[in-house]
Amino acid sequence: MTTQRSPASTPSPSPRPTPPRPTPLRPTLAPDLTPERNLSRYLRVIRGFPMLTVEEEQSLAYRFRDGGELAAAHALANSHLRLVAKIGMGYSGYGLPLGEIISEGNLGLMQAIERYDPDRGFRLATYAMWWIRAAIQEYILHSWSLVKMGTTAAQKKLFFNLRRMKAQMRAVEEGDLAPEQIRVIADKLGVPDAEVLHMNRRMAAPDHSLNTPLSMDGEGEWQDWLVDEEQDQESALGDRQEQGLRRRLLNQAMGTLNPRERHILVERRLREAPLTLEDLSQQYGISRERVRQIEVRAFEKLQKVVRDHREAAEAQATARLEA
Repeated sequence: MTTQRSPASTPSPSPRPTPPRPTPLRPTLAPDLTPERNLSRYLRVIRGFPMLTVEEEQSLAYRFRDGGELAAAHALANSHLRLVAKIGMGYSGYGLPLGEIISEGNLGLMQAIERYDPDRGFRLATYAMWWIRAAIQEYILHSWSLVKMGTTAAQKKLFFNLRRMKAQMRAVEEGDLAPEQIRVIADKLGVPDAEVLHMNRRMAAPDHSLNTPLSMDGEGEWQDWLVDEEQDQESALGDRQEQGLRRRLLNQAMGTLNPRERHILVERRLREAPLTLEDLSQQYGISRERVRQIEVRAFEKLQKVVRDHREAAEAQATARLEA
């Protein structure tokens, strides 16, 4: 009689380990063959890589995704380098080296390959072009200006579409756009009119370093011509001395008033929220007209003290000059 093994005693198969995803990727080119070093030779070499059929592309994608095969990833990258170069050349009008733009696009291609899922049914080029453009645009936004710009999605869209829309509207002359042109661009891109005007000015006059030499011999920099809008030390010292003199003179003049005159003058002339004549009349039990008269008389006393001080100072200065 044969004994049957119970299902509970049957050993379960161990899970299949998932191979680690190799990162980062890089096309299998010679170390000295990069877009930054020799762009023309680089473009000539990448044209020699064969295009992949659908079956070849899917096979390589599965080999890399499921088996972590670097050779398959390199084959996918090399066959799409021409796509990166074509997209990168479309961004050649921003004054940045084309070789660096293409290199940034290659980084976007590497990221696309690492995230590509062949089971979704579309080609790698369709998926990778978005990663390539995103990498290039991010590089341009961070390198084109010394000042950070294009922080929101709407501002990035404006930055990369403003020049094309100006060309379509034949607005190629320098200076600000016409109000109707600004309105059309703002409506199409969904941004405020002020952002269109600001971005147009930024793109018309790129930033320059303040340490740029003024001449070929390197003497002098642009920052030497900047005017300091802060108050100089002599003026600041003079203002402080003048304020101190006025404060001492005011305290001296206030000492010539009796307590009621001083209190009414302070509450009517020296407070941010002065009291009304009615308030003071009730406080002192006198009429509003009497409060007004006391205020006027106290102010005239202050004026007399200040006037006497000025005349005495002028007399002293005249005496020193005559001596």
